[in-house]
Amino acid sequence: MFIISLLSDFGHNDPYVAEMKAVILSINPQARIVDITHSIEKFSIRMGAYVLASVAPYFPPNTIHVAVVDPGVGTKRRPIIAETNRSLYVGPDNGLLMLAAHKEKIINVYQIDNPKYILSKVSKTFHGRDIFAPAAAHLSRGTSPSDFGLAIQDYVFPEFAKPHMERGELVGEVLHIDDFGNIISNISAEALELYGVHEGDSLLVTLGSKKLNMPFCSAYGEVPVGTILALIGSSNLLEVAVNQGIASKILEADVGDLFCVSAVDSS
Repeated sequence: MFIISLLSDFGHNDPYVAEMKAVILSINPQARIVDITHSIEKFSIRMGAYVLASVAPYFPPNTIHVAVVDPGVGTKRRPIIAETNRSLYVGPDNGLLMLAAHKEKIINVYQIDNPKYILSKVSKTFHGRDIFAPAAAHLSRGTSPSDFGLAIQDYVFPEFAKPHMERGELVGEVLHIDDFGNIISNISAEALELYGVHEGDSLLVTLGSKKLNMPFCSAYGEVPVGTILALIGSSNLLEVAVNQGIASKILEADVGDLFCVSAVDSS
């Protein structure tokens, strides 16, 4: 039995969610549908991408993830399927799928344009129901991703998925601020390891216009209450936090702010 996960910015009680599920089950009554969340901030591709990338690794292999945060619905923005070594991702070509898909190594990306696998009447405002849900249902019945359309190479890969080295420091940005006010970057643990930074080091973190020295810890409780620290969070990304405090308020940080890291020279 294939699992189909759903993520959107619709709201949990919105009938749009039920319509998508109804379409999936009408095509494959045996599909197992799991809601990730429908509480993504409206139109926030970045938040949807972060949540999808955080959750997807914990689903079984061969899960089909359907994500709908789609402010460009009805425009020339393409509907796509991203095929990885582990999963399939269905949604708009706006970067929403790519943070998760890139972590799993993308094999191919296909444009969805075969009318056989979408609803006969496609609304210009609800591709989640009319294109993405039927595509996922047909995938769950064994249809090959390549049957949906041509492979494409020019899919959108968002800037928030591209931390880089510049002038001796890791340059990224604030990807997400969680409900505790922790400031989560797009810089992975693997990137820090390649950079040569390890837990126990001191870091110089540029956050927006602020430069801060802080310890690189393994747990929030390693510093006194009210103290700023850096650590690798549950999504395997570097974050800045305040032990039992709200870092985003204290540091006046927001999603999209510059987030740079360099090691403090202890010599």
